[in-house]
Amino acid sequence: MRKPVETTAYVIGLVLIVSGLVHLGVFLADDVPWSGPVSWRKPATFGLSFGLTLITVAWITRPLVLGDRARAWLLGVFTADCVAEVAGITLQAWRRVPSHFNTETPFDRGVAMILAAGGAVLVATLGAYAVTALRGRIRGTADMRLAVRAGFALMLVSLASGVAMVARGTVLFRTVSPQAAYDGGGFLKPVHGVALHAVLVLPLLAAALRALGRDERERLRIVAVASVLYGVATAAALVVSVT
Repeated sequence: MRKPVETTAYVIGLVLIVSGLVHLGVFLADDVPWSGPVSWRKPATFGLSFGLTLITVAWITRPLVLGDRARAWLLGVFTADCVAEVAGITLQAWRRVPSHFNTETPFDRGVAMILAAGGAVLVATLGAYAVTALRGRIRGTADMRLAVRAGFALMLVSLASGVAMVARGTVLFRTVSPQAAYDGGGFLKPVHGVALHAVLVLPLLAAALRALGRDERERLRIVAVASVLYGVATAAALVVSVT
């Protein structure tokens, strides 16, 4: 039976996706660039990405062997953090000011600090899920266990790239200029984006193969190949990012 916290996560995830789509429409209607520190790109992409990730986490963490209290607490904190991140970025987009590395006013500094703290919470909660998955505490068939484990392993790569971007942006902000932080802080966006959604793509593949009636041995083989290919794609994105 679905827990109330899971239902809440699904609903809020859908709301965040709708928010992203609305801001994509705002971008199309407004005469502003897609790139740059102040654009509709951030509320659009963050709404879509956080909404999709929240729904994914609510679904794919059900097979993890966790206590009910730990499961509810982790998902509740993650849900609240997704809302806070998207809300802060969206607020600053409507104010037409940068959301990250912005300390122009006390209010802007406060928003930037909340977003930074939210990033730390994301790393902690998703990291806890990943450790549980990588330790093998997963219920289900062999192919789904592999898909979840590989997905969370790549999630750790995405989290590491996010931390690296924040660290580089902070250094550039303090030693060069805010514009340098905006321009150079996101250098790992390709690998971050590719690795982030492996935890959805690989389990969806396993579920689709099962729905098609494939036997477990064949599903395991296909998921294993897909996991390797996804790892190769992530490595290619890393090469593109650093060259």
